[in-house]
Amino acid sequence: MPPRKRPPSASPTQTQIAPGPAVHFPAFLNYLESECGMARNTVSAYRTDLTQFFEWFERSGSGSVFKVDLKLLSRYLEHLHQRKLASSSVARHLVSLKMFFRYLVLDGVLTESAVELLSSPKLWQHLPKVLSPEAVDQLLAAPTPDDRFPLRDRALLCFLYATGCRASEAAGVRLSDVHLDEGFCRCLGKGNKERMVSLNPVARAAIEAYLTYERPRLAGRLDSDRLFVSRRGTPLSRIMIWNLVKKYAARIGSSSDVSPHTLRHTFATHMLAGGAEIRALQEMLGHASVQTTQIYTHVEHSRLKAIHRRCHPRG
Repeated sequence: MPPRKRPPSASPTQTQIAPGPAVHFPAFLNYLESECGMARNTVSAYRTDLTQFFEWFERSGSGSVFKVDLKLLSRYLEHLHQRKLASSSVARHLVSLKMFFRYLVLDGVLTESAVELLSSPKLWQHLPKVLSPEAVDQLLAAPTPDDRFPLRDRALLCFLYATGCRASEAAGVRLSDVHLDEGFCRCLGKGNKERMVSLNPVARAAIEAYLTYERPRLAGRLDSDRLFVSRRGTPLSRIMIWNLVKKYAARIGSSSDVSPHTLRHTFATHMLAGGAEIRALQEMLGHASVQTTQIYTHVEHSRLKAIHRRCHPRG
């Protein structure tokens, strides 16, 4: 691919270290958002990883982006390992570096990237944690009248499990996106890709009760268009949703690892166990690649093996 015409490099901000590769950082972030269409959270992850690299790069005394070679990058990977980061975290840092240096090649800053010579750290394939159907029932019933907003919290939990939506997607759902009569909802996923998600009868009933009896009081005078709102009427943030799930998971005695993403994993695994096709599940989850969705087939196989070992006389 021929290099694009290079725009003038933006000047570094306080969080970006110059001289060196960091001078190209603002243009790279703009490239991720405007040309690659990456989600805000993904861009934020790249920003965090690369800022750490730039800080280390300045301390290394290399100075110029042209001095980023295989030896220097190997030293950086060693530095990450010395910080006792998980192999998955080291791999994520490496992906961020590869994306950045590929951009520099694409932009004509470099003729080749030494990062491509690095192999990814060997990763253990961790299967996502899932809840049993019984645990899900307990979680959905966890909000009680003693809680401040039990109808909202139950509607939120039911929504997450019924749709498999990410916490950020649930936070962004608007009233106009919800169609209870037809049993579906529109949601905006990564890369601003819109998809339809189904609402099962339990979720529909919970959301309807919340909209009828609790949300009008929460929304107050702000007239917010978001489905899930706080006591002030402002939209629930991703962190607020995370904390609510943690709160009710702890109440039913579930692991502290349970999070909104656990409900997403649980939704996917239960759908496969119920006979859902992998391609259909890919669309429901909003995955760009079916390879991402296929991890849930491993979860289901793992579950079946455990049942076989427990029940078979020669297991």
